Amino acid sequence: MGKHTHGDSTVSGQRFFWVTTLNILITVVEFIGGGLSGSLSLVSDAFHNLSDSAAIAFSYVAHRISKKPQDSKSTYGYRRAQIIVAFLNSIVLIMICVGLVVEAIQRISHPEPINGKMMLIVSIVGLLANVLSAVLLNAGAQKNLNMKATYLHIMSDALSSVAIIIGGILIQLYNWTLVDPAITIIVALYIIYEAAPIIRQTFKILMEEAPADIDYHGMKADLMKLDNVLGVHHIHAWQIDEHNLIVSLHVNLKEDMCISEAETIYREIDEVLADKYEVSHVTIQAEAKRGVHEKMIYDQGKDLP
Repeated sequence: MGKHTHGDSTVSGQRFFWVTTLNILITVVEFIGGGLSGSLSLVSDAFHNLSDSAAIAFSYVAHRISKKPQDSKSTYGYRRAQIIVAFLNSIVLIMICVGLVVEAIQRISHPEPINGKMMLIVSIVGLLANVLSAVLLNAGAQKNLNMKATYLHIMSDALSSVAIIIGGILIQLYNWTLVDPAITIIVALYIIYEAAPIIRQTFKILMEEAPADIDYHGMKADLMKLDNVLGVHHIHAWQIDEHNLIVSLHVNLKEDMCISEAETIYREIDEVLADKYEVSHVTIQAEAKRGVHEKMIYDQGKDLP
């Protein structure tokens, strides 16, 4: 079983390498083709491919870093490496897109000549490379979420190439040069639309927010049903990454007891939080009377108790 997993990891690494290489080649070709043909849409797609290449490479590196074991420097591990990369990559991508939209609007006001034939040839090359990349990732995308996300990036690149091909044909046949900045704006807005939710989600995780759908009152009610639990207060919940939820809380026990007896209640709390609320790790502070009347969510005008 271990050998098989290692083999899958090696194959995935090879696929990431070749897809990244293809994306870099596409980016270089589109930058050169966009500059020579005067096509802003090719340049915008080149930036899109460049960001995807960086995203694929950084995501793979971050994925490797996130697998490092927990240590004294990072007691919760290195899972947020992927969150940080996704956050930064999305911000840079949106900044580039905003610049391209501004340039496209200027192009609409002051049209420039465009070599539709070269634009068409370069976009066809880009489409073929994207299709090849999609084929390389297709098998792994069925069982690996990281590869699936990359696969969807590649498919969006392919759609961009199709739009540019259509624009190249229209410019070649009818000399509709305004099609080029129009496609640039559409592609840029689409990329912003795709990147914005990633920024929101990763920002919430980096700010240590809890998932929006977490039911604190339901959590407290479920724990209060356990024997010997008198009260629950000072609940803190935050995400390490998109998959791991951490919770800390104080519980008031009905009577004094040995640590060995309290551990039985701890196990019950662990099971409730893991099974119903998908909590990955919980820290419990047991108390007798202390804090029994305090709020479920700590709020004394401070960030932390």
